Amino acid sequence: MLSDNEIAANEKVNALTFLEKLGLAIVGSGLLSLFTVLSINKFSSPLAFWSILLAITLGAAIYLTKHFLKHPPGIRNNGIMFSSLTAKGAWAWMLGIFFTGFYILMYWFTDHNWDTNTPSGALSSVVHFFDPLSELLRRKAADKYFMYGSIYTILILIMGARAILKYRHSRYQIVRTSSVMFFQLIFAFLIPSFLAAFDQPEKYLNYFWPLSYNDLFPANVNSLLTHEGMFAKFLLLWTICLSFIAVPILTYFFGKRWYCSWVCGCGGLANTLGDDWRQLSSKKLIAWKVERVTIYSVLALITLTTGILWLDKHVANAFFGDLSQ
Repeated sequence: MLSDNEIAANEKVNALTFLEKLGLAIVGSGLLSLFTVLSINKFSSPLAFWSILLAITLGAAIYLTKHFLKHPPGIRNNGIMFSSLTAKGAWAWMLGIFFTGFYILMYWFTDHNWDTNTPSGALSSVVHFFDPLSELLRRKAADKYFMYGSIYTILILIMGARAILKYRHSRYQIVRTSSVMFFQLIFAFLIPSFLAAFDQPEKYLNYFWPLSYNDLFPANVNSLLTHEGMFAKFLLLWTICLSFIAVPILTYFFGKRWYCSWVCGCGGLANTLGDDWRQLSSKKLIAWKVERVTIYSVLALITLTTGILWLDKHVANAFFGDLSQ
């Protein structure tokens, strides 16, 4: 049981400092500004976009830096098992509903008119808010996928910085977190955006077949082969080399961790934003058995589907039509 002096010391170190309050106030002001901009439909102003983005980033940087540096280096998971947000409490339930609802609204209730390059539906205002960034990187207005990719990348960068501060005692964690931040920002966000700006296929270079299951479907292969210029052919070669040479060799020597923990955007978000929830994953042997069955079942299904589509292509697309052209 803690003594009165220890309890007082804990309360003192856990109390918000002036800089922490300032950082949170700046983040709150940025979020309020975002809500205001979206509500009055002035979402395409470059000044509004960059001001809000800068405010949220700056505020988060001030808060996280001060919050973690006031503690000594080392792993601190105080309250993780009992917090409402990280222990399936009321805040966790609301956050889960928010994220689930966001995905539903984005995938099924937000559309895009590619003829006029304008979004419509539930999240169209949010999509429009990212127009200035999309115009800068892609030379065209944002769509829902660019909006989602931007939010995803910003979260990994901010929460990645948080993870580096939290695990600053571990060189391994610093390098690994920096790696997932780099691959998400460069390979999964900036390079695809620049490719779109130059009318090239918008390919995520850190994804490959079978993870990106349709990369080697006949229709996609034909699209790359018939695209003007040589870069599309390079993207096809990149996919083939990664899928059948680099990935098998690296996985043989290092296991799947080399990708899931160091390169993958999904793993990147799980190891940064999702760090405080990892204790909720099942540690039972049955969970690992189910994961193995699922992994190999999906691999077999994708391999079989790809093979069937290529066979169908050689019988005049009798069964699957355009999908196997």
